[in-house]
Amino acid sequence: MTNTAPDIETRIRDSFSRQSLMQTFGAELVQIAPGLVEIAAPILPGARQQQGFGHAGLTFSLGDSAAGYAALTQLEPGADVVTAEIKINLLAPAAGDRLIATGRVIKPGRRLIVVSAEVAAEQNGKRKLIAVLQGTMIPV
Repeated sequence: MTNTAPDIETRIRDSFSRQSLMQTFGAELVQIAPGLVEIAAPILPGARQQQGFGHAGLTFSLGDSAAGYAALTQLEPGADVVTAEIKINLLAPAAGDRLIATGRVIKPGRRLIVVSAEVAAEQNGKRKLIAVLQGTMIPV
């Protein structure tokens, strides 16, 4: 692989800045490394479900983006990825101040990249795992 860490970080940050949904959620990139990306977002009033927890749509979107960007760290400059399929298991309500999604590459490939993500809810500095995702990204 010819990617260097600064190149990867610049590419991910540039792409992330163009995602209007992540901007709507107030999401930010927390960590970028080869095969790993972490995204955090506050649980804003507009992203809650009827019982006051963070909506599963927020959880899914953060996990999907973290996993997709983890995949992108494995590709050459100029490439991009789209989600082919991704599954989520919701483990607990999204109760807390913010969500943190950590995406990882399980198996990189030329045509398919298998990824995973864990999403945790953070409250008072303590994290609780609330969801796991697994899926496949396709380079485009």
